[in-house]
Amino acid sequence: MGWLTKILKGSSRRHYHARYGDDRTWDERQYSADDDSSGFDNEEIDHAIALSLVEVDQKGKKVIEDDLQCIKSDDSDEDELDEDEIRAIAQQEEDERRAKAQQEEDERRARARAQLEEDEQLAKAIQDSLRVDSPPRYDSGNIFQHFPFFSGYRICAGCNTEIGHGRYLSCMGAVWHPQCFRCHSCNLPITDFEFSMSGNRPYHKHCYKEQHHPKCDVCQNFIPTNSAGLIEYRAHPFWLQKYCPSHERDGTPRCCSCERMEPRDTKYLSLDDGRKLCLECLDSAIMDTHECQPLYLEIQEFYEGLNMKVEQQVPLLLVERQALNEAMEGEKNGHHHLPETRGLCLSEEQTVTTVLRRPRIGAGYRLIDMITEPYRLIRRCEVTAILILYGLPRLLTGSILAHEMMHAWLRLKGYPNLRPDVEEGICQVLAHLWLESEIYSGSGSDVASSSSSSASSSSSSPSSSSTSSKKGKRSDFEKDLGKFFKHQIESDTSSAYGDGFREGSKAVNKYGLRRTLDHIQMTGSFPY
Repeated sequence: MGWLTKILKGSSRRHYHARYGDDRTWDERQYSADDDSSGFDNEEIDHAIALSLVEVDQKGKKVIEDDLQCIKSDDSDEDELDEDEIRAIAQQEEDERRAKAQQEEDERRARARAQLEEDEQLAKAIQDSLRVDSPPRYDSGNIFQHFPFFSGYRICAGCNTEIGHGRYLSCMGAVWHPQCFRCHSCNLPITDFEFSMSGNRPYHKHCYKEQHHPKCDVCQNFIPTNSAGLIEYRAHPFWLQKYCPSHERDGTPRCCSCERMEPRDTKYLSLDDGRKLCLECLDSAIMDTHECQPLYLEIQEFYEGLNMKVEQQVPLLLVERQALNEAMEGEKNGHHHLPETRGLCLSEEQTVTTVLRRPRIGAGYRLIDMITEPYRLIRRCEVTAILILYGLPRLLTGSILAHEMMHAWLRLKGYPNLRPDVEEGICQVLAHLWLESEIYSGSGSDVASSSSSSASSSSSSPSSSSTSSKKGKRSDFEKDLGKFFKHQIESDTSSAYGDGFREGSKAVNKYGLRRTLDHIQMTGSFPY
């Protein structure tokens, strides 16, 4: 909302100024001698004249005339006195009327000035109430002002009642009682100068921050802004875990399986080779060679279902990371997925240290009492053994095993040395196919069920009793975990594993697995 630039001046009311004039007339009597003489009785005059005639003739006439003149003079003086009194009274009343008129004029002007001040206050109130986005700050800390003379027919958008005298707020295209303009989060009135909006809903600034400002999933704090004032964070492409960029440099551990960062309020399990494992992945983790054998049988059955049975008995061993790296150094053939290899198909004779018994969880969420033993590999065919990193969830262990089984199948079937993108690509296709079959099957096989019984009898650790994800119906997290492993294969950016998988998947979808393998065997490349 922009600032109001049109200033409302004064009121629309018009003031009419009445003018008081001397438009009132007085009816004054006019006196004259004729009128005065008409006031005496003619009979009395005649009687006086007759008496005068009887007593004296000429002298009597003169007396009568003198008496008449005297009477006229007295009457004239009396008339002049009455006229002065009347004029004095009239002047006094006129002065009183003028004084009263002046008083009324002064009162009218006072009322006009008061009305003008009221109108100016109203104009300022309307202007201030429209400044919602960037209102001015005052020391009072309150956006509402009190205007006792304001009146008008306005309906509050909160309670749908009329807003009368007093404070009000105009924003969001409506007017509100102060107590009716409330935060959508805490439902308390908003009295601050500034507030936040989400859609058409108002929030206190701190409530909006609590609900909409992203929090770090690792440290649980609000993600800070960068130097440009923008909120910058990192997010896992699959799990959408949001975290501060600083956690990529402060040594915050990640789960070696799902790759999620360890939250501050959660403890990850520390494996003895330095890896960290979250508790959800630990729930279905396979910890020793004996525990992995049922899964190995399940992968072999999967290959048989594709008419790709492996006839030779190839040993499967679960090993620590150090043993896997040492075996990789002694292997002449093969391509390895750096920076960390989690499976290996061996073709050379060597001695490998395998995990014989599942470790238990000790103090500080560390695995203890791990028992290992050396295993001597003897070359009886093109493949001497398959090695898998221990401590990974069942679905991840199975997808790695399906990948390494494809390496073994290619060598045992006499395929020539292939380019890395072709060999690793087709192996990733088989791992992806197995994950799909597991995800959409909805439950594990009977072989997987037997895996849990053997695992539970091999260890008394707390995690050994939590093997429900290795049999029967899987948990929602394990289903998501399988989708994540598929996502890892599909989104791999390496030329051998990523590009190779996409080319191999395209060929299998177009020509089928059998024809694609035949074409690879003849040409050493994928069909187009």
